[in-house]
Amino acid sequence: MAMASTAGRTSRGMTREEKKVIFASSLGTVFEWYDFYLYGSLAAFIGSTFFSPAIPEATRNIFALLAFAAGFLVRPFGALVFGRIGDLVGRKYTFLVTMTIMGLSTFLVGLLPGYASWGIAAPVILIGLRMLQGLALGGEYGGAATYVAEHAPDDRRGYYTSWIQTTATLGLFLSLIVILIVQGSLSKETYASWGWRIPFIVSFFLLAISIWIRLSLSESPTFQRMKEEGKGSKAPLSEAFGQWKNAKIALLALLGLTAGQAVIWYNGQFYALFFLQNVLKVDAWSVNVMIAIALAIGSIFFVVFGWLSDKIGRKPIIMAGLALGIVCTFPLFKALTWAANPALATAQQNTRATVTAAPGDCKFQFNPVGTAKFTTSCDIATSFLTKNSVPYDVVTTAAPGTAATVKIGNETVESYDAVAAGDQAKAKEAAFQKAVNMSLQDGGYPLKRAAAKVADQKLDAFVAANPELKLDATAIRGGEKATVKTDQAIADKILTKDEAAGAPEVTVYTIPGGGAFAMTADPAAINWPLTIGILFILVLFVTMVYGPIAAILVEMFPTRIRYTGMSLPYHIGNGWFGGLLPATVFALSAYKGDIYYGLWYPVIIAAMSLIIGMIFVRDTLGTDLHAKE
Repeated sequence: MAMASTAGRTSRGMTREEKKVIFASSLGTVFEWYDFYLYGSLAAFIGSTFFSPAIPEATRNIFALLAFAAGFLVRPFGALVFGRIGDLVGRKYTFLVTMTIMGLSTFLVGLLPGYASWGIAAPVILIGLRMLQGLALGGEYGGAATYVAEHAPDDRRGYYTSWIQTTATLGLFLSLIVILIVQGSLSKETYASWGWRIPFIVSFFLLAISIWIRLSLSESPTFQRMKEEGKGSKAPLSEAFGQWKNAKIALLALLGLTAGQAVIWYNGQFYALFFLQNVLKVDAWSVNVMIAIALAIGSIFFVVFGWLSDKIGRKPIIMAGLALGIVCTFPLFKALTWAANPALATAQQNTRATVTAAPGDCKFQFNPVGTAKFTTSCDIATSFLTKNSVPYDVVTTAAPGTAATVKIGNETVESYDAVAAGDQAKAKEAAFQKAVNMSLQDGGYPLKRAAAKVADQKLDAFVAANPELKLDATAIRGGEKATVKTDQAIADKILTKDEAAGAPEVTVYTIPGGGAFAMTADPAAINWPLTIGILFILVLFVTMVYGPIAAILVEMFPTRIRYTGMSLPYHIGNGWFGGLLPATVFALSAYKGDIYYGLWYPVIIAAMSLIIGMIFVRDTLGTDLHAKE
């Protein structure tokens, strides 16, 4: 990868046309992450709307996430399809097509009738829209980055392309703001019914503006000159990946740059959000606000590091970001636990569970799309502990065929095998979870128990089943009560039709502290400034690896195959290495019984990219794109 001379180039201000080029190109990445966050956060509403109500809620949510995953998995194929078109036909035409497909797919999700209206056609069309969008997204980034880079002066290419990187985060930031506004403006019931569609529908305005601006743009001058000189590639795919001299560049771009960049990015923005909400049990509204503030403060550094890469090089900044991510990931996430949920951090430090199981009873719980079923007694125990952020050790000394046990402090709880339990599985699950939760609560874990709604027909059995509450059925019946229509009580799962025995109404009592357990972070104990500060540092690492990445990828490939060549390693890195991060981190954490253990995944991938990048990837600062043929 010899560098061409750029002697005679001069710095100048950004022209109005160049600003329009950057703005129009960047709107695609706004769409990409706006939709990414919307679909992921609204999966429960999408599942209940587009899939059969006869399917259990958990399964509907799994199908919704499968549709989401399908869009992610096809992105590299979109990179091949649209990358080829972009190198054959032109940058402007191709990313105008990808923008239109992507924007309409997002918009139509908001308008698509649900299963109740269209039956099986609704989920089929939903998946089709996700596949189309994934294909379009595969071609969008490479086209936008290439188009901007080929318009930029050689000595300001890092600065110009960094604006594209900024808008990816701005897309996430925009989605957070829109969700918060819509949720705050509607009742919980209205939002669940149809309000969740509004953020998807709002995307139409982004689409209209983007198409209008992109129609007014001219073709990339570098591509136009190449076409006029007859130097274009007739077979971009085979030339980019069938010839070792170019395939080697793509391989180095993937393993030495984008794989590490992707895990630092997903870890710092997306997994940090997941960690706060699902591991540390901070409420969703607070998490969204904290992430939004950190992004608002940190986003300018995409541009700062893009600008700096024009001074000192792309590679030093990216490698420094990888190195800092490797060194700081564990300390920062541990500090995040103490800042956001100190009671949980204290309990984890003082109380550790021990799972004793038979050899072979514990499996590695890799579940990238949420469809796997873990039914052994050990897997049920470890999965429950992991979901509740409880550290544990596994001891495989139990006799073969015996159920695993969970020891917390001085209390031991027996697990169960879901297959062997048969029709008693639900009852055993409830008993197991209640016993473990009570032991955890005794061990200092921040568990709260909600109020229970109990029908009069079930009150005596409820009192007998919960001796720890020290309830008096006579006193409860003499206190406050509510009369509820039987149909509503059945819908609210207070009792079954058989238990109602034909009665038109049901007397219902509210038992404080008698309902389901939930691990929660005490809002008053959250250290907001420290939490936001830690999130900002994670975002800062993201800006270091992501700010200059477009410039270095564009400069690594010759013009004739640039669109195709850079798109594939980018989307494999971000779609697969990054996209699999949450599932991989969870699986590793469940395997080891440590909420931090899974962080070895981003650390190891980042270390791989750091080593390969330092040894084999050459810095591209000073590349003349017009001469790089």
